[in-house]
Amino acid sequence: MRLAELSDTTGVAVATLKYYLREGLLHPGRAVSRTQSDYDETHVERVRLVRALSEVGGLSLATIGRVLDVITSPGQDWITVLSTAQRSLVGGREARVVDNLGRASAWVTARGWHVDPEDPFIDDLDRAWAACDDVGLGLDEERMNAYADHVEGVAEIDVRTVPADPEGAIRQVILGTVLVDPVLAALRRLAQQHVSMGRAAQR
Repeated sequence: MRLAELSDTTGVAVATLKYYLREGLLHPGRAVSRTQSDYDETHVERVRLVRALSEVGGLSLATIGRVLDVITSPGQDWITVLSTAQRSLVGGREARVVDNLGRASAWVTARGWHVDPEDPFIDDLDRAWAACDDVGLGLDEERMNAYADHVEGVAEIDVRTVPADPEGAIRQVILGTVLVDPVLAALRRLAQQHVSMGRAAQR
């Protein structure tokens, strides 16, 4: 298909497709003349992936470019692909300062979780936990461990369903996280209603 047909198929403007090509977000088509190239289903899939990462995932084109570099780089192991996909969701923030040992970092270590000590999600947890303390929610280590027990079950499902191929893994981790997080939040609220009603009926 020509570029105009790729545009019709994906719903992405020709000017945007040309930009993707210039920036390396879309691999070149097969040259059929000096000014014409032919595109196939791999281009359709790539455009849809870039669009989903941008519009659904809210990722910048620079971040998408880094993610796509991992997808297309041969020899990347599965863990590296998953780590890159997950890190892309924090918008390319700098690694945390490892000697900044806050409550969350200590809890993660005590929990025995095998995580990157430079992962900025540790600081996110620290800030969120501190906010809970500030309003007196009573989120102590015991309660955090109870939450973690169930979250590990969710993580097991997440990881078990990740495809082996890099592009499928990237898609699953990023889009799965972005789209499933609201599902889990809604499920939690429905479960709270269910448990509350059950307890109320027993009184």
